Amino acid sequence: MARETPAGDLRLANLTKRFGVFTAVDDLSLTIEQGSFFALLGASGCGKTTTLRMIAGLEEPTTGQVLLGDRDIARLRPYKRPVNTVFQSYALFPHLSIFENVAFGLRRRGIRSVDDEVTRMLSLVQLDGYGNRRPAQLSGGQQQRVALARALINRPQVLLLDEPLGALDLKLRRQMQIELKRIQTEVGITFLHVTHDQEEAMWMADTVAVMNAGRIEQLGAPVDIYEYPVNPFVANFLGQSNLISAEVSGPSGVDLLLGAYGGRFAVPATRARTTQGSVWLGVRPEKVQLVADAGLVPEGSNMVHGVLTDICYAGVSTEYLLRTAWGQEMSVFTANADPAVRLTPGAEVVAYWHPAHSFVLPRAGDEDGEQTVVPAEPVADPLGAAR
Repeated sequence: MARETPAGDLRLANLTKRFGVFTAVDDLSLTIEQGSFFALLGASGCGKTTTLRMIAGLEEPTTGQVLLGDRDIARLRPYKRPVNTVFQSYALFPHLSIFENVAFGLRRRGIRSVDDEVTRMLSLVQLDGYGNRRPAQLSGGQQQRVALARALINRPQVLLLDEPLGALDLKLRRQMQIELKRIQTEVGITFLHVTHDQEEAMWMADTVAVMNAGRIEQLGAPVDIYEYPVNPFVANFLGQSNLISAEVSGPSGVDLLLGAYGGRFAVPATRARTTQGSVWLGVRPEKVQLVADAGLVPEGSNMVHGVLTDICYAGVSTEYLLRTAWGQEMSVFTANADPAVRLTPGAEVVAYWHPAHSFVLPRAGDEDGEQTVVPAEPVADPLGAAR
């Protein structure tokens, strides 16, 4: 469905948008490869929707360029850009049939013979036979598919998706995530998806850019960002992380040794963003395991002693919260594979993980990633050493 002449990559060059004294997008530069599914991920107010609106032509940049291939489209009117947008609100015409909603863009351009193209679009979004219905007769997920077909029928070179699944319930949202990925693969055009939903971005996108305060914190494949975040913000925005305040002791072969609250930990040097000074020792909750006896911890593991404070059963997994001797609360996710295993709040446990599942981030004063609560009195031997 893409144009016969490829558009090329979508490039944002030093893009800035100010509203008075407030800078919504701050000198943003990135490249979105032609034909990729790209997600711009961030919390409300981070500048992601403003960025999308500048690409669409709905906001004019204060400075910078929006380049499609070698062509700067930043000053073109919206209808002159080879770009279409699908919003969270479907914006379908309630008085028109589904067929006419999809055909609207073609008819507006003066194209009279639309039957074949509309039929193909309805088939693409798996709505064959729905052409005579009205929007009110369709479910939310079906209406979103109509909005998608209406955008794609114009054969845009870039499709912008602004929180398109936000109004759907969990089951429909998951179904539409699968459908969007399938459609993007089939049509082969560039999809730029703006969302605050971390799971949604990781599920669909080839590349994710994590945005914060108008800037990109980290850009890359979902697995790379999740497994090796660049800073505490990313570590706790894309998923959840346990971050322990530590100090680098020095190298030991291929590992980096850390000290924290009387305990020693090992991390592969390749998993460290810095190799000196004050750091965060990080580990994802699902990488951690629990046992009641330190003697059951495998040789070479990093481990922490604690007391369970809360347990949350979530069907596919259980989340355990344990409080360490120095007052920090750690989170552990375990798959519910063995219903016979039962731990209760108040139990003394040992949390352990393989050193290769750790990561090390630089620590500079108080940051968003800080989770440590330092006790008023010194704590004797709060941690088991890495063995």
